[in-house]
Amino acid sequence: LPLSVVRCLRPMGAAGCAAGRGDHLEAVGHICSLKDAFGYENPSEIANLISAEKFEAALAIHLYKGGRLLQGSRIPFGIIFGGTDINEDIKHEEKHRVMGAVLEEARFAVAFTEKMKELAAAEWVWIPQDTENLHLFLLICGLRRVKDPLYLVDVFSEWHRREPHIHLLIIGPAVSYFFLLRERGRSSFGGRFLTMTAMDLDVPVLARNIPGNAAIIQHKDTGLLYTDPQEFVQLSKSLMNDPTLEREIVTKAKAYVKKHHSWDCEREAYQNLVLRLQ
Repeated sequence: LPLSVVRCLRPMGAAGCAAGRGDHLEAVGHICSLKDAFGYENPSEIANLISAEKFEAALAIHLYKGGRLLQGSRIPFGIIFGGTDINEDIKHEEKHRVMGAVLEEARFAVAFTEKMKELAAAEWVWIPQDTENLHLFLLICGLRRVKDPLYLVDVFSEWHRREPHIHLLIIGPAVSYFFLLRERGRSSFGGRFLTMTAMDLDVPVLARNIPGNAAIIQHKDTGLLYTDPQEFVQLSKSLMNDPTLEREIVTKAKAYVKKHHSWDCEREAYQNLVLRLQ
């Protein structure tokens, strides 16, 4: 496997030692090419290099200095954190944004210490510490004040601090309120905001107990309804500890959607309604 190693090339320091790991890869038959990140100004130059050298994968040392050059790469790549990433570059807003974007594209990320991994995980939720115990809660809503997407942030922040493998992802169209949410989310619980739209996804649904939700979800049957943030955490923990309840809710929710909100049935109904307009 021809492999490009993009790094901030200096003869001394931890990054220099990391680059030496290329020997391990060559020992098992890979062909490695070490490139200095300072020799390239933008991702397009690296893209041309990848094409010319026919590299099939890449490894970047330093999330910002090397990783930014692999953004949009046509080949899979991994990242090795450098101390500068966590201790210095993370303090700069634009570098922080770029590093987060690089992590979203990377197949894996390597940290040399538990402390470095913890600091990175606190900044970018896309880095799971323990994938077997990872729990993701998706809040799907329009990011508007009337939707109150910050309703769970405080209690979730506390829960996340006690149990770092618990994460909350807020999904919805990015309107102006999004920027306030993003900044508060980042400082409160390492939250992540994504842009998508839930009882048909084969995952259990937890919803706030308000008339609109209660009209669709039957508590402990097709989903779970909570009245306050504390009850959300309580119900979530009970769901996580009861696989049988989870399966039952998912199954019944799926059946409800198929019966009452079938895409095929709705299509036929609308087609018939339109025929009446002729």
